[in-house]
Amino acid sequence: MRFLSSADLACHPQMAMVILLLLLPLVPLAAAQAWPFCGDSGVYESDSTYEANLELLSTTLPKKAASSTNLFATDTVGIVPNVIFALALCRGDSNASACEGCLVTAFQDGQEHCANNKDAAVYYDSNPCMLRFSNQNFLATNVNDNILVVPSMEMPLITWTRADFSRILFFTLLNSTAESAADSPRWFTTSRLDISSFPTLYCLMQCTPDLTADDCMACLQPYSQYTLKYMDGQKGGQILGTRCSMRYEIYPFFQGETMLRISNLASEVPAINNTLPPVTVYPHLPVSQATIQEYQGRNSRRKVLRIIAIAAPLLSIFLCFICCIVWMTRRRKGTDILHDQAAMNRLEEDAFVSRLEDKSLEFTLFEFSEILHATHNFSKENLLGQGGFGPVYKGQLPDGVEIAVKRLASHSGQGFTEFKNEVELIAKLQHNNLVKLTGCCIEGEEKLLVYEYLPNKSLDFFIFDVSRTTLVDWNKRCVIIEGIAQGLLYLHKHSRLRIIHRDLKASNILLDQGMNPKISDFGLAKIFSSNDTQGSTKRVVGTYGYMAPEYASEGIYSIKSDVFSFGVLLLEILSGQRNSGFHQHEDFLNLLGYSWQLWEGGRCFELLEASIAKEIHAAEARRYINIALMCVQEHADDRPTMSNVVAMLNSESVILPEPKHPAYFSLRVSKVDESGNNDLTVCSNNEVTITEEPDGR
Repeated sequence: MRFLSSADLACHPQMAMVILLLLLPLVPLAAAQAWPFCGDSGVYESDSTYEANLELLSTTLPKKAASSTNLFATDTVGIVPNVIFALALCRGDSNASACEGCLVTAFQDGQEHCANNKDAAVYYDSNPCMLRFSNQNFLATNVNDNILVVPSMEMPLITWTRADFSRILFFTLLNSTAESAADSPRWFTTSRLDISSFPTLYCLMQCTPDLTADDCMACLQPYSQYTLKYMDGQKGGQILGTRCSMRYEIYPFFQGETMLRISNLASEVPAINNTLPPVTVYPHLPVSQATIQEYQGRNSRRKVLRIIAIAAPLLSIFLCFICCIVWMTRRRKGTDILHDQAAMNRLEEDAFVSRLEDKSLEFTLFEFSEILHATHNFSKENLLGQGGFGPVYKGQLPDGVEIAVKRLASHSGQGFTEFKNEVELIAKLQHNNLVKLTGCCIEGEEKLLVYEYLPNKSLDFFIFDVSRTTLVDWNKRCVIIEGIAQGLLYLHKHSRLRIIHRDLKASNILLDQGMNPKISDFGLAKIFSSNDTQGSTKRVVGTYGYMAPEYASEGIYSIKSDVFSFGVLLLEILSGQRNSGFHQHEDFLNLLGYSWQLWEGGRCFELLEASIAKEIHAAEARRYINIALMCVQEHADDRPTMSNVVAMLNSESVILPEPKHPAYFSLRVSKVDESGNNDLTVCSNNEVTITEEPDGR
């Protein structure tokens, strides 16, 4: 094959024109307008660690979103104070290639329009994506912030003499579309409103796929009010936010067939709510009649003339022709590699299922239909909680046994490796303080873990909510602390395998009918041989606030990593305060720093949560705080083993050494929404650090 040269093109102008017309579809007709939203959470310096983390994120997040079924991805890169939380979402009618290209551009626009800003959001008038990155953990909540309202045209669709009918039209269109989007599998819907004697209206609504159906509906609900208030009668407009978006026009601006047709009007429309939260309203976005005709295909001649006029300055594209051919060839090869990888993944899953069927393990390989029946088709009434790896549902088997089903979301970050790890690991563990895995299900894209049902939810549900702390008095907390310690000791020493949990936290401690603790979620656990004492990895995963310093900074993990997490958890149980986002008075120190200050000042009794302070003796309180501070010491060698911890908890006569200063004791951290995890049952929104390097164990 011989490639065309620039000389060939110069000598054959007819050939050049043909190639130009063929390549024009690859060239965008006009640059999309970017609407940036710059936050106020600080700026970063050039050539800083924060900038390096942002650069890393800009290369990994677009690919991650484009490869997702929902064209959606979240990620967290770096550690405090250079941590970055990010969310990317492409419109439901776009494809993977357009999604990835749009998000690459969004990172560039975000850094250009919000120079050195740690918090930025980018929306577009026509590009099919949105991007948000921040040093604040907005992923831990479902709050729809950074809302922009952008009317499309100044000319009203309906004269103000018929304003009441105008509001009926818009209220019907938006409310019907919002209900359809909340009920759709991808939280995305396009609609069309046909009313005789009036122009047809087209609408698109979308939520981020990590929301529940109720959260999606709640996010879109105010949009009808915003439309009535700011765009009543306009021929088109958009409302854009971090968690959901809406656009309507008088022409079909989206790709594909309309998903919902609306013909019946609402009987009544609520009055405009003047107490809505403030939004940013952009000036009218001009949309010419020619643009509408292009979308509708009514003026092909003008469209051709416009294409030629825009294409004329782009003749230099001929010089890039060879690069385009090479790029397309490489892309084709890359697609083949992805297909091969997908085939390998399917083979691995099939082999894993075969091993489960062959072995007589003490759990069941469920059919997906059985899980659907047990959970009433994953009904909202059976939803127990929404965790970082997916929703958890309550179910009941035909024999009456109650179960909890964790349904792994495709965008959760917990892949087949973590799923297989949890199945093979928990099936071999038997201890009163470890959650029991009764079975699993693998069918197509569906991966489900089936646990014993524990009615009293997770530990964070009680200790971090002032209305429930009295339900766990000091005696119950002692039982919980002892049970967690015994469970960890079993993992570290007495099980057939030496296991490091790596994600011990309050939301992963489940409580049975008698408020006895059970450690759960072994997706990130590591298995050691009896001769190994520590390992290392380049893929640091876990939850901020519970990570040992040597693991967070260097990827080194050992049984002392779990001891550190236990110490943090013990301080949280004693104080009723979260370590992550802790604040005390005007000092934004973390819980470790605050505990250390009280210890050094001889005022450790002040750490105790009010409901248990009156029940516990001062000497006993000092002993528990002493043990906790020994567990969170900065150097791993200084921390006790879980054998030592259990001995110290069970004996008041043991003389405890003075602890050295804890890790992160002078670290300043940001306040997080403490209500975000209180209603979770089996799992919670994980704040996970994930990098793309292979595991270096």
